[in-house]
Amino acid sequence: MSKIDQQLFSSHEHALEKEYELCPKCGSELSVKNSKHGGFIGCNNYPNCDYTRPLVQHESIETQVIEGSSCPECGNELAVKSGRFGIFIGCTHYPECRHIEKHDQEEAGSEIPCPLCKKGHVEHRTSRFGKTFYACSGYPKCKFLVNYHPVNEACPECGFGILVERKGAAGGRLECPQKQCKYKRPI
Repeated sequence: MSKIDQQLFSSHEHALEKEYELCPKCGSELSVKNSKHGGFIGCNNYPNCDYTRPLVQHESIETQVIEGSSCPECGNELAVKSGRFGIFIGCTHYPECRHIEKHDQEEAGSEIPCPLCKKGHVEHRTSRFGKTFYACSGYPKCKFLVNYHPVNEACPECGFGILVERKGAAGGRLECPQKQCKYKRPI
């Protein structure tokens, strides 16, 4: 036991704590810092210098214009863009024209009509917290939404326009989204 170097166990610095890189703003050393949002690289001369950068650099794609495409709203070209919710297709004249196309759009024949307003159709959406749900395309006027995948089949008991597909420990089942209706059947 006397042959073990005790300095190995007394070191408090982590291997990644020192970046050994100089700050581009002030020239001081950079090191790994921690916050409630995770790790980042920051300047050791903090109150005087506020330089920070992410610990991991995410790849950002350049806007790529799609040749031969045209925006249905303004007629300008469309481009593949990267946003906070991922990659999407949008108009090249963004501030003036806000047209975007979702990459997960289904065919027009498979749309489920909204059972509440009968004007819009039920579409897949994502909340700001990343949860998925299904809501009417005519949102401000119609506030219909369900949390489970809708199926274009009317409820045999109450006649509501759709059923939802739920998965549980006993397997998958179709059920009516109306609270007062208790219809359920295995898939």
